[in-house]
Amino acid sequence: MTDTGRHQPPLRLTRADLDALPNYVPGRSPADLARELGLAEAIKLASNEVPYGPLPGVVEAVTEAVTGSHRYPDMGVVALRTALAERYGVDPDRVATGCGSVALAEHLVRATCLPGDELLYSWRSFEAYPIIAATSGASSVRVPNDAGHGHDLAAMAAAVTDRTRMVLVCNPNNPTGTAVHRPELDRFLDAVGDDVLVVIDEAYREFVTDPAVPDGLTYLDRPNVVVLRTLSKAWGLAGLRIGWLVGAPEVAAAVRKVVTPFSTSTAAQAGALAALAQADEVERRCALVVAERDRVTEALRKLVPDVPTSQANFVWLPLGERAVAFGRACETRGVIVRPFAGDGVRVTIGTPAENDAFLAAAEAALS
Repeated sequence: MTDTGRHQPPLRLTRADLDALPNYVPGRSPADLARELGLAEAIKLASNEVPYGPLPGVVEAVTEAVTGSHRYPDMGVVALRTALAERYGVDPDRVATGCGSVALAEHLVRATCLPGDELLYSWRSFEAYPIIAATSGASSVRVPNDAGHGHDLAAMAAAVTDRTRMVLVCNPNNPTGTAVHRPELDRFLDAVGDDVLVVIDEAYREFVTDPAVPDGLTYLDRPNVVVLRTLSKAWGLAGLRIGWLVGAPEVAAAVRKVVTPFSTSTAAQAGALAALAQADEVERRCALVVAERDRVTEALRKLVPDVPTSQANFVWLPLGERAVAFGRACETRGVIVRPFAGDGVRVTIGTPAENDAFLAAAEAALS
């Protein structure tokens, strides 16, 4: 009997273009690093998490919800969409939820782009953007950041073509923390035109203190503007994965149509509703983060003078080719940061003690 397939090369079963696509890089496990170094614990400042634990009432709400985990969640996410709409003063039919704001960005591309259409964004920006574009069959158009490590909105407007279907504006920008101001965003929206969907990604909105940085929700009179938000950051639900968007009713409806069914779990919905009842505590925690952000930035500028002003819960060190080496040096001291090879290092703001440990590691690495 002849085996005709044993020594044959395998047939290609997946898309060849994905080979060149980088994997999304999550923050390294602090438990793994602690074991490697023989430490009691390591500090993780790589994933933009807020360090203060779940908000009051969240654990109890999730625990109760889990007792019904043998049932499917509410696919319409009606209670949460209603609560979000009431809190932010919009109609519920303009709200869609998903498994984090990154998932909603993916659904928006799926709802707007066909293969060959263009998705335009600043670079460097959120590392998931090129992955979202590629997996949806859209072409990425990357416009380099300006000299201040932020969006060059004039250049982005000039890069829009008749193939551009969607533009992502990350404000504040991940990973650099920079933010665009209202006059430049106004000019950009006027230049882009009404036939291109402009998605303002505001995952870090709650940490913004600069009054010149506009709230994306004030642009909802423009039918082509969609605002992305998340409960993973300031609201402390990173492990439950809840994101939401607000846009024109027909855009939100299209997103709800393409969202993976039941992707917003019962536990996530319950946790989100409990978190939304703790707005005062969120504001208090954000103030703590902002105070530490300012302190860390001032200290870092003595080592790296061109650290940009951040409006998020992290800071950016524009170290260029030194980024990876800096990240490794911090890890030898038990501190995990997020290097981007050839560009810089993003460092999440943690507790005062965690930030002190990072600053000591940074000074040792850069001196």
